[in-house]
Amino acid sequence: MAQTKYQRVADEIKQRIIANVYPPRTLLPDQNALAAEFGVSRITIKKALDGVAREGLIYKKSGLGTYVLGDIALRDRDDSPANAFDGLSEQQGSERVTSQIIKFEVAFPNADLQDKLGIAENEAVYDIRRLRLLDDEPFILEHTFLPVRLVPNLSRQILEKSLYMFLHQDLNLTFGGAYRRIHADLPDELDQQYLKAGETTPVLETEQLIWLINGQNIEYSTARNVYDRRSYTVLDVNDF
Repeated sequence: MAQTKYQRVADEIKQRIIANVYPPRTLLPDQNALAAEFGVSRITIKKALDGVAREGLIYKKSGLGTYVLGDIALRDRDDSPANAFDGLSEQQGSERVTSQIIKFEVAFPNADLQDKLGIAENEAVYDIRRLRLLDDEPFILEHTFLPVRLVPNLSRQILEKSLYMFLHQDLNLTFGGAYRRIHADLPDELDQQYLKAGETTPVLETEQLIWLINGQNIEYSTARNVYDRRSYTVLDVNDF
């Protein structure tokens, strides 16, 4: 799957940081200079830098510029920023990620799902379970619900690639925000079957509700992984 302009820019900036072309504790070139170098708009540069910042490689200080933190020692290549909106394929690279479709059905929501998505009982939803594999090894078990009205023409072929790429690029949908709850759990039968978890292997679950910029809820989902396969990171910047 082809990368977007901002992904290509973000990848190049990350590689430069890792290679020490942009050393730690130095300022990045300003957005105008980067836009001219890469031949893209400032909006594209801002989006690329936002993604690099979420990974903890840089931080932006209002009025001062963008500083390089470097490849933080705590950071693992398979970690995910807790506030990411770009999906697994974009975070890890589409060449590393594959998807096994376990379930793909259209159903009507129960009362709990109606409340979470803000929809009526007669509004159909997609009920999707996917096993996401990283380098051909079980990585994340996802269970996702999306209103059919907001996501027309979804197919198995799309789910085998990148759902978020389809939402953002094909349907031109923009996420406005998300509420996420990350907690530990014991494995269930599906974790044992698909994630190769033992009966007592700790599992990390991320439960999330995502809404669009117009306030409509578009996704309720859970993502589960074995405790030592993935962590979630938070970058805090003191603006005071």
